[in-house]
Amino acid sequence: MEKFTTLTGVAAPLDLVNVDTDMIIPKQFLKTIKRTGLAEGLFYDMRHEPDGSVKEGFVLDQPAYRKAKVLIAGENFGCGSSREHAPWALLDFGIHCIVAPSFADIFFNNCFKNGILPIILPREEIAKLLDDAARGANATITVDLENQVITGPDGGSIAFDVDPFRKHCLIDGLDDIGLTLEKADAIAAFEKAQETAQPWL
Repeated sequence: MEKFTTLTGVAAPLDLVNVDTDMIIPKQFLKTIKRTGLAEGLFYDMRHEPDGSVKEGFVLDQPAYRKAKVLIAGENFGCGSSREHAPWALLDFGIHCIVAPSFADIFFNNCFKNGILPIILPREEIAKLLDDAARGANATITVDLENQVITGPDGGSIAFDVDPFRKHCLIDGLDDIGLTLEKADAIAAFEKAQETAQPWL
């Protein structure tokens, strides 16, 4: 998993509540277990007409936000089914951080496991970030995970909380497999001792 230390990029505003995982990545894109190529399906129904033609005006299709790295969202982001393809699709598009007043629990956990930093802030702080994000390509913000601070385009800063263990995993780029491999020497030593003590197993 890619390490997350400091992220600087354009913030895109998506001030909608209850954005569920089917809105993030509709069911027809769940046939793959690959984590790449899913950006095409990200917010597909919000970005396309029923006949597949592109709708005008969706925020991530606007030139200023096509390379956005941060998403400023509304309450209960990521609700609905537990599909892990949702964070995969966001990451494949280039979104590495989502800031919202609240998240659905499973989606929130899946973000950390896939290298995305979900940040919970009060609605008043979200309003400031949405105002910053409305500046388009000038809406560049910096997310400093080490110091737990978001810095806006005018230099204003907002502190955020994050679980220490999850912070450690993101900074060191450790997913569940990486965490296990950190104990590789201990696992090997246990297996060797076990083989000596119980060779019939």
